[in-house]
Amino acid sequence: MKRTMTNLQLRKTIDLLSKQKKGIWKRIAEDLSRPARQRRAVNLFRINRYSQKGEVIAVPGKVLGDGDLKHGLTVAAYSFSKEAKSKIEKAGGKAISLNELAQKHPDAKGVKILG
Repeated sequence: MKRTMTNLQLRKTIDLLSKQKKGIWKRIAEDLSRPARQRRAVNLFRINRYSQKGEVIAVPGKVLGDGDLKHGLTVAAYSFSKEAKSKIEKAGGKAISLNELAQKHPDAKGVKILG
């Protein structure tokens, strides 16, 4: 039995990413295709620990607001909690969608997957 997704926005994101030429986008599309229980959820303290100022981070799932971000960076994810988004912006960073990231960085140079 084939599993179908009912979330149209998620399906469009997966289609857009899987059409990209670089392997990193296909990997993120595969991660997003998993069942909701298996998708990644990353807290800000983890992003802070494994990133540096000015980096571009891709999270194939949701970013949660536990912890603080001490430096500004660009974080792209399928979704953000309200608290996470405000803390990222407060630290001088940007919270964008994975679609926006794929359009801004089609070659995936400097993009780091975290989760």
